[in-house]
Amino acid sequence: MNSFWFYFVEGWRHIISLDALDHQLFILALAVIYTFGDWKRVLVLVTAFTIGHSLTLALSVFDIIRITTSWVEFLIPVTILLTALWNILRQNKPKKMNANYFLALFFGLIHGLGFANTVRMMLASDESVGTGLLGFNLGLEAGQVIVVLLILLLTELLVAALKVPQRMYIFAVSALVLIISLKMALERVPLLS
Repeated sequence: MNSFWFYFVEGWRHIISLDALDHQLFILALAVIYTFGDWKRVLVLVTAFTIGHSLTLALSVFDIIRITTSWVEFLIPVTILLTALWNILRQNKPKKMNANYFLALFFGLIHGLGFANTVRMMLASDESVGTGLLGFNLGLEAGQVIVVLLILLLTELLVAALKVPQRMYIFAVSALVLIISLKMALERVPLLS
């Protein structure tokens, strides 16, 4: 059980840590278009992201898949940038979850590759790989739920209580996320060799 809690805390830190800006920006871009009344829909999206993240972590830990770290580190901010751009170009909150769900799942696959090397090394000396992966992914999901709830509460405060127009709020937050992720992507462009 100690192994489970160790990895749970590591998963929690993976999203809550100040070093997790890319992860937090993606969750922000994913959740900013929703209000607190949509919390169930947002949790489904975040869970889809976690499923994708978990799948590539598992495939990597078992050495089934390996992708060059420089490309993964570049693709992560690209996924954030695309999500923020989609928010800016979209006129209304999506009525159906299908596209967003698959987007979150697919981008989760890419984000999972970003932390795969670290998790692979952590789990390499551990006999309970399954317990470690489960603990890490549950810690990650718990952290994401907290981040989502904070985003939804902030949205509720600004849009409902302070009457900031929701479209303006979405545009402003998404534009900020787009600028930060563009800067991150440009800093991480892999050198072609």
